[in-house]
Amino acid sequence: MWGQPDMNDLLFELLLPELFDYATCLEYMERSALECLYRADSTGVTRLFELGSGPLLIKLTMRDGSFIQARLLHGSVPGIEEQERLARYITEWFDLDRDLTPFYTLAAADPLLGPLAVRFHGLRIVGIPDLFEALCWAILGQQVNLAFAYRLKQRLTAEYGRSMEWEGHTYYCFARPEDLLGVSVEELCALQLTRSKARTILEVAALLARGELSREALLDMPSPEAAEKELVAIRGIGPWTAQYVRMRCLRDPSSFPVGDVGLQNAVKVLTGMDKKPTPAELVGLSVGWRGWEAYATFYLWRTLY
Repeated sequence: MWGQPDMNDLLFELLLPELFDYATCLEYMERSALECLYRADSTGVTRLFELGSGPLLIKLTMRDGSFIQARLLHGSVPGIEEQERLARYITEWFDLDRDLTPFYTLAAADPLLGPLAVRFHGLRIVGIPDLFEALCWAILGQQVNLAFAYRLKQRLTAEYGRSMEWEGHTYYCFARPEDLLGVSVEELCALQLTRSKARTILEVAALLARGELSREALLDMPSPEAAEKELVAIRGIGPWTAQYVRMRCLRDPSSFPVGDVGLQNAVKVLTGMDKKPTPAELVGLSVGWRGWEAYATFYLWRTLY
């Protein structure tokens, strides 16, 4: 439902699907104190958005276990079109329009996923709807531990994004591609990015700014594999990065980043293997996950923290 905020600054609310648990998703989102693009706690998640009318600080809360409510904490009341854009972002952020029944059906019959489907029941893949943010996050995470990747994202966001102070906290919006036009490799290296990562991020920013790369164009491709091929054609983007973006941004439930170290470690621990599984072993293990490899991966990742 759309309209002006009431006395509690409610913009709108979205009906939640079955097999969704907000608390479980929030627990995932609270996994790192280093996250700079939103603040999550047991009451909801707060994030700064830019939708054309200026910065909007939005808090997403739950009502009656059936609705997510978008509340305006700071900023001008957005128009209906901007509220619709915000609602679309929230839907994609939490993968709200996906029916998880088939995933839970196959998980129940799988000895590895079955306990995880019970333990994390209602968890959705928390996405990254913005392509530039998703690509940068994946690039920053290449071959480093998660904590250092978060620090790199913090530095990049603080240097080139926008921010707002509200009630003692700083809220950030991630940089736009055009914010990095004219930035040098050396300037990004000063934030502790490697030269390779700096070059790739600047190349991605340029492609997006020129309209030669877009989320819409990738989604319009005939298959997720075609979108992956487009991404890996960019220097510095390999299969893992492309598969991660397919999973978190393009919302492809069949994406399967078999080269991911975290995924390999989770499977190793849960199966009692004496070494990490090879990509070929993961493919063999995942035969029963067909079409839902991304969700299987996300649930396996969740066991790591």
